[in-house]
Amino acid sequence: MSDDAVGIAVAQFSPIAGDNLPAVQELATKASQRGARVVLFPEYTSYFSNPFDETLVTHAETLDGPFISGVRALAARLGTTIVVGLLEKASGERVHNTAVAVGPSGILATYRKQHLYDAFGQKESDWVAPGDVEDPQTFEVDGVTFGMQTCYDLRFPEITRTIVDAGAQVVLVPAEWVRGPLKEHHWRTLLHARAIENTVYVAAADHMPPLGVGNSMIVDPTGVEIAAIGAERRVAVAHVSAAMIDSVRERNPSLSARRYRVVPR
Repeated sequence: MSDDAVGIAVAQFSPIAGDNLPAVQELATKASQRGARVVLFPEYTSYFSNPFDETLVTHAETLDGPFISGVRALAARLGTTIVVGLLEKASGERVHNTAVAVGPSGILATYRKQHLYDAFGQKESDWVAPGDVEDPQTFEVDGVTFGMQTCYDLRFPEITRTIVDAGAQVVLVPAEWVRGPLKEHHWRTLLHARAIENTVYVAAADHMPPLGVGNSMIVDPTGVEIAAIGAERRVAVAHVSAAMIDSVRERNPSLSARRYRVVPR
């Protein structure tokens, strides 16, 4: 293991239409005990109902609400950074699907899902308001820079590229990747592709089957899975290294060789 290696974990579980903070406490503690400095949880960590209904609005919280306050206390106690999916209050009758990175000192970064899951017979936009297109927020842990995107965003390679252009060396993907024909294949392929084409680490945490595909994983800059989970509730830990990224980019300078940049529509 390189001297600059940082332990990160993906925590796979299925959030319920109720209090999910005890599950976050349990799994984050296990990950921290195994050396994780960053722990990633799935999309909708704070509250999830299937199918979506009006309880999403009634259970939405602000960034200073009880769920994130509980995560802040846990991060401070463990000395780790915890990334969760928050059902966040928005204007009107919809909510924001928000990823929140919480460190021992408080909130480090937020990301509101930009591409909503209006596909495969679903319509997330009936209940969720998209986040604004804005400069990506990143955060640093032990000298490694992290960025975030959410689930369906994975199908839009330009958003990952903007996060990498903002300096992210690890892209964190909280997800609720719904099962269906070829969906597990899409999940695995897209995670590997985003890592390979950007020469970065990609870590993704999903809901468990039967609704999600599971298969939470961490992929290195060459596209190799260095930690993964099957269908069960558990954590997987791997170590990421800025030196590894530099080495890969020396051999494969695809980012510096490109002739196009990404601009918003």
